[in-house]
Amino acid sequence: MNQHVINQVLFGVYPYICLAIWLLGSLIRFDREQYTWKSDSSQLLRRRQLRLGSNLFHVGVLIVIAGHFAGFLAPHWMVSPFLNASQHQLLAMAAGGSAGIVAIVGLSILLYRRLSDPRIRINSAHADILVLAVLWLQLALGLATIPLSLGHMDGAMFETLSTYVKGIVTFQPDAALVAAVPLVYKAHIALGFTIFLISPFTRLVHIWSGAATVAYLFRPPQIVRKR
Repeated sequence: MNQHVINQVLFGVYPYICLAIWLLGSLIRFDREQYTWKSDSSQLLRRRQLRLGSNLFHVGVLIVIAGHFAGFLAPHWMVSPFLNASQHQLLAMAAGGSAGIVAIVGLSILLYRRLSDPRIRINSAHADILVLAVLWLQLALGLATIPLSLGHMDGAMFETLSTYVKGIVTFQPDAALVAAVPLVYKAHIALGFTIFLISPFTRLVHIWSGAATVAYLFRPPQIVRKR
């Protein structure tokens, strides 16, 4: 199998396999195994360490995710009046890098806590440790792209990746756009889609519940009757 075919499969076909399994798998799990739809907290053990690591990780990773959506999916006409490609890239690096550092510090605390305490480790599923390790690696890969981005501040690489992501969302994937980017970017993209792939089978499925809590803000008023 030549390099062109591998690139087409990995960045043109694989993303849709991952996203399809993520959606269908989450739906099936919610329908058949609702009692497993949780994050399996071990809050009773090393509570302070859990609180610190969890807060740092969640705050950081939510900013990273929001930044990825806003940075890569925002239409060009919406961004160009305020930022050129170089400024857009610099903003993404500064905000994403800062949030990524916060998230990986928090995740490192959580990973250390789970592996260092025998009581927590013995009650941890292999999938729990796998999820933490995969997320840590993904954050590390994201941070590793920053020094490379500093080497070409013309914004061309950012525009290339943005065009690729928009193509995935609009069902017009152009895997050739990824062919020439450095390996660390390719690994970051591939692992990102892999996280979608494993989500329905791990504790990551509770992300859906976190997103659903937004509906709480728009719920109808609750009627309370006094006795």
